[in-house]
Amino acid sequence: MSQKRIAAIHDISGFGKCSLTVALPICSAAGIETCVIPTAILSTHTGGFKNFTFRDLTDDILPIAEHWASLGLSFDAFYTGYLGSKQQIKIVMSAIEKLKGEKTLFVCDPAMADHGKLYVGFSKGFPKEMAKLCSMADIIVPNITEAVMMLGLEYIEGPYTKEYIEELIVKLYELTGSQIVLTGVYFEGKRLGAACYDGEKVSYVMSERIDVMFHGTGDVFASALTSAILNGRNLVSAAEIAVNFTCASIKATLRDDPERRYGVNFETELPALIKLLGL
Repeated sequence: MSQKRIAAIHDISGFGKCSLTVALPICSAAGIETCVIPTAILSTHTGGFKNFTFRDLTDDILPIAEHWASLGLSFDAFYTGYLGSKQQIKIVMSAIEKLKGEKTLFVCDPAMADHGKLYVGFSKGFPKEMAKLCSMADIIVPNITEAVMMLGLEYIEGPYTKEYIEELIVKLYELTGSQIVLTGVYFEGKRLGAACYDGEKVSYVMSERIDVMFHGTGDVFASALTSAILNGRNLVSAAEIAVNFTCASIKATLRDDPERRYGVNFETELPALIKLLGL
């Protein structure tokens, strides 16, 4: 079997583990050739840091895609994450259309909000545009805040009921037509994980709930999920691997009494991920 090839379209934060500095090592460790289209370069991520530098690479996205297309390159998957503007969303949609083959998988992490709030710099109309990109995807990986914002619903705090989660996930499927892995799901205090929906059945994958917030865990989860799917796992099995890997990465970080803005120590858990994938 030939090596899988993925195109990861995210920003680069030079410091603070998120976006491409997470996606590239995780997907590569999973045996996947990982090609990148950077959407911006920042000195740090935007969560908790001030005075960070920012270079917008919007004008470079489409020329990169066009050059790849001229070379006849093919990809087994596209994996998108944080996109900094409505314009970038439209350009990324065009880039994917130029490169996507009949069997190319598209995994979209609509990284734009958490804890009931949009990230800094996004307007109220941004989720509607992100929903359009999600409608192109085969699999989307929103958290609960992102899901309700794309649906135009009000955010509520957990713990949640299965009825609420399943109503939310079915509405999101009706909106996008994509398979869904909804993160940040919990029903009581001790377990947290994801709800998966393939258009027919909702399945839950839960792990220990660690009551602490780190930046970049969504990228760790989505990168592991994408890696597992490209290694032949089904949606639920891939989500289980991603949940366990993310939880293990958080635990590894807590042992070092960390600065939470800096992200999680996923690097030391990569051998465990490789073992989970059977590589």
